Amino acid sequence: MLCAPIFLLFVIAAHAQKSSAILKGGVNLANVSVNNDGGVNDARNLTSFHVGVVADLELSSFLAIQPGLLFTGKGSKIQSGEEGDANFYRATSNPYYVEMPVNLVFKTPTGPTRFFAGAGPYVAVGVAGKNKVKGSVLGNSFTSEEKIEWSNDDPATVNVEEGAGFGIMKRFDYGLNGTVGIEVSKLVLSANYGWGLAKLQSGSGSGDDNSNKHRVLSFSLGFKLEPDIYPKHFSKQHPNAAFYFSGDGFSMSTQRTIPILQV
Repeated sequence: MLCAPIFLLFVIAAHAQKSSAILKGGVNLANVSVNNDGGVNDARNLTSFHVGVVADLELSSFLAIQPGLLFTGKGSKIQSGEEGDANFYRATSNPYYVEMPVNLVFKTPTGPTRFFAGAGPYVAVGVAGKNKVKGSVLGNSFTSEEKIEWSNDDPATVNVEEGAGFGIMKRFDYGLNGTVGIEVSKLVLSANYGWGLAKLQSGSGSGDDNSNKHRVLSFSLGFKLEPDIYPKHFSKQHPNAAFYFSGDGFSMSTQRTIPILQV
């Protein structure tokens, strides 16, 4: 299923005018929609994190494709009272996913400081996570913790979800996301919002309504790594060759030039 999109990304990378990688990480404010319109209860926000790498494939001075691979935390919490109260209850569900977003990004052609905005789809697979409960009743404390149980769904099957059951979470998530931010030289600051389209509970129909789906607001700090494939100890010309490297790729010269090692 993923072969065609991955092949397309390789084709785009081959034709990109400029390419770089962005190492990024940051904080997630995760939640789960609670009504049919997709709205959330802000009191249920759960703080988590994300880390990963994003490719920045510039197609022109103002347009880029940004596929990424992230390890990201989602979920939500329910809380009544405050920790330390005689009666207190907090339940959290914090699943972790390996996620692949692909965004079409527009950038301002304004030199080393550039603003950007974009959007695109994402797909994700659940790999870990825990459900935790902590509370107290009349001053008597209690806690519990268990690993999240995932369905064994095969996304290649149609209208069938293997391993579904009560309390079991769907392993596969997908949705849409938008991003805005600023690049300052090699520093990238961004905000992203993920709008999940798959229901969390296994066995449920994702198209029925917009309740019980992931909503994630994230803030990231990234560092851009631009490839340097022409080391300083190589020169670009030599009288005994027909081709030479430049910052834009291969070029041909009547002076017959190739890289040579400077001593």
